[in-house]
Amino acid sequence: MTYRPILAILALSWIPLAHCSPVEGPVAPTGDVPEATGWRLETVTGGLVHPWAIAWLPDGSALITERPGRLRLLRDGVLLPEPVAGLPPILSHGQGGLMDVVLHPDFAENQWVYFTYATGTEQANRTALARGRWVDDRLQDVALLFENADVKRGGQHFGSRLLWLPDQSLLMSIGDGGNPPIDFAGGNIRDQAQRLETHFGKVVRLTEDGTPYPDNPFSDQAGARPEIHSYGHRNIQGLALDPETGRVWANEHGSRGGDELNLIEAGGNYGWPEVTYSLEYRGPRISDESTRPGMIDPVINWTPSKAPSGLAFYTGERYPDWQGDLFSGALVFGEVRRIQLDGDRVVGEEKLTIGNRVRDVRQGPDGYLYVLTDSGDGSLLRILPD
Repeated sequence: MTYRPILAILALSWIPLAHCSPVEGPVAPTGDVPEATGWRLETVTGGLVHPWAIAWLPDGSALITERPGRLRLLRDGVLLPEPVAGLPPILSHGQGGLMDVVLHPDFAENQWVYFTYATGTEQANRTALARGRWVDDRLQDVALLFENADVKRGGQHFGSRLLWLPDQSLLMSIGDGGNPPIDFAGGNIRDQAQRLETHFGKVVRLTEDGTPYPDNPFSDQAGARPEIHSYGHRNIQGLALDPETGRVWANEHGSRGGDELNLIEAGGNYGWPEVTYSLEYRGPRISDESTRPGMIDPVINWTPSKAPSGLAFYTGERYPDWQGDLFSGALVFGEVRRIQLDGDRVVGEEKLTIGNRVRDVRQGPDGYLYVLTDSGDGSLLRILPD
C-alpha cells in the first residue's frame, strides 16, 4: 500500500487540508510554515552536552543521554553533577555516541533501561543496543542485546531511535551508514538500504532480549536478516506510536531536501536510495524516480531539509487542541513542527520556533511536551500553554 496525500502548505498562510482527497502522484514539498500561537517555553535545566534523548523514571526523575557517552540523572529539576555509572565503552565520533534511551514497559517490576550507542572504532563501528538494571541510581547487569551485523567506517548515520509496541516488541532504527564515498561491498554503503542481507537502512523489530521477533516479515527468507521490519530508509531520527490505532510514524533525514515523514509497515520498502526526492550534496538528483509501484511514498516531503529529529504523538490533556497531533523536531531550522492529522492524512502543519537545534521531543508523564536542544548550552525545555 502506498501513501500519496498531497501536502499543500504555503509559506505565509496555513491551509487546512481536511476536505482534500488524496490523489495519486508525487508528494508536494513542504517548506516554511506559519508560527503556532498560544504557547511559551520554560527552561527546566541547562548544562547538557549534546543531549540526545530523555526517559522518565516512575518517581518523576529523568534519564538524559549525552552523545559524548554520558547518562545524566535529573531529579527534582536539578541535573546531578556526576554521570550515571555502569555504561559500557561508547564510541563518540561524529553523529555517533550514546543515543536513545527507553524504559522497559514493565520497568516497575524489572527495572530494565534500554539504550542505543555507537561501538567500535572510527574505522570499524556499528550501532548497538544494550540494557541495564536501574539500581541505586546506577546501571547494573549491563548486557549487549543486539548490534548491526556489519561494521562501517566514519561517523555518519547510526540511527537509532527505539519504540516499544503494544505486544512488547521493540523497534530500533539503523541508518544507512553514510554518504558517498563511504563504501561497502564494492559500492556506496547507502545502497545497502535496499538489501535484506544487511541491517543498514532498516527498522528492526526485536524481543525484549534482543532476538528477532518471531513473526518478522523476512524471518523465513533465505539470506535476509530475520530482525528486519522495514527497509529502504536513510536515517530515521524519530519514531512515535499512535496508541489508539497502532500506527507507527517515523521521520527521517533525506540528503539535500527530501526529508520524510512515513507510516511504517511491516515488510515495507521506503525506497532509499533508488526512489527519493533528495539531491546529492554536490548538486544532482540522487535518483530520477520519486515514486515507484511497490515502494511506500512519504506522507510529507520536507524540502528544503529541516533535518528531522525526535518525534512525539501527543495524547495528553495540557493542550487540548493538540491532542492526536505529531510533533517533529528540526535540527537545521531550530524548531518543532506541529503536524495535524486526520487518521493517516496530514491536514495542516505549523511551527514552534525554539531558536536552537532540536534533538528530541517527548511527552512527559505530566502531559507537557519537552524539548532537548543540543546547540551551545544544551537544555531541556518545557512547552507551556500561554
